[in-house]
Amino acid sequence: MSVILVPILRVLHAILGLYYWVVVIAVILNLLVAFNVINSHNQVIRMIGNSLHAMTEPVFRRIRRYVPIMGNLDLSPLVVIFAIMLLQYIIAELIPAVAAL
Repeated sequence: MSVILVPILRVLHAILGLYYWVVVIAVILNLLVAFNVINSHNQVIRMIGNSLHAMTEPVFRRIRRYVPIMGNLDLSPLVVIFAIMLLQYIIAELIPAVAAL
């Protein structure tokens, strides 16, 4: 059982780590566009922004149902980052326990 489960947990841990960086990059890109540091009319920036939006918005939308936007501050990326960190911690603690089985 652990022969199958440990690699699955490690892949899940890596996917969560990648998604963490997708969320961080999406937040940074949105801030740079909002403060007019990056021109949003640039086609490359728009393509990257649309890709990041497509990857993050479904998760953010589900969280916004429960955590409302406070003023102009959207807390859903912060909630997603904390949830990813919690899941990664749980998975990291599970891997040695499952490997010992």
